[in-house]
Amino acid sequence: MYQPQPFLTRLTFKASDRPEAEEARERLIARYGDVGEDSAQVIVALGGDGFMLETLHAAIASQTPIYGMNRGSVGFLMNEYSEDGLLERINAAERATIHPLAMTAIDSQRRNHRALAINEVSLLRQTRQTAKLRISIDGKVRMSELVCDGALIATPAGSTAYNLSAHGPIIPIGGQVLALTPISAFRPRRWRGALLPRSARITFEILEGDKRPVSAVADNFEVRDVLEVHISEDRDTSLAMLFDAGRSLDERVLTEQFSA
Repeated sequence: MYQPQPFLTRLTFKASDRPEAEEARERLIARYGDVGEDSAQVIVALGGDGFMLETLHAAIASQTPIYGMNRGSVGFLMNEYSEDGLLERINAAERATIHPLAMTAIDSQRRNHRALAINEVSLLRQTRQTAKLRISIDGKVRMSELVCDGALIATPAGSTAYNLSAHGPIIPIGGQVLALTPISAFRPRRWRGALLPRSARITFEILEGDKRPVSAVADNFEVRDVLEVHISEDRDTSLAMLFDAGRSLDERVLTEQFSA
């Protein structure tokens, strides 16, 4: 039997440190109230895409849906800012569910560092020397040596961010794949990366790490002087973003593929 969804009314507002975001938060709280994060049905994030990522990371434990409004610069992950009809917009919104990447990075002291990445996990050279990486997928070596500035694994949600700047493919949100994209590959020079099933377990081994040190970055969490990095999708963690009707994340990603 169909059960109607409850009307979402309990909101909490989070703002970046930009003055326009903080001022918007004060006005919205005066108009709609703020029940606090523990009681909220929806988190309203006010800022740009970077702040949306911060808010998503902070909501991993509660998995509370997030509705963003742009009070930043780019705002690809945000809705247009308006103070009118907010509850109606939220209740009519389309939901995008995403799963982060789980990274385990082993550093030169053999310490394990674990972090989640909503956009991508990047391996980046630390010095003027190019990095040398060996890439294995599900335990099988697929590239014995990649000489490059780095490489990244991107989720569909992150495929329009750093991955796109590195000339990686844009992936629909419902796509069942991850993007493996080299950053300024020197050898093999013409290799443009690969699309991997989302079930793939990816391992990067750093070759000549003492001479060519590499850092691993999961969104904004960095580990320096890594020896190995293991990456896979964390299917046990689900994060929800809410987008205005007709402006879903799927629609935005599709539109991005036809932009100049």
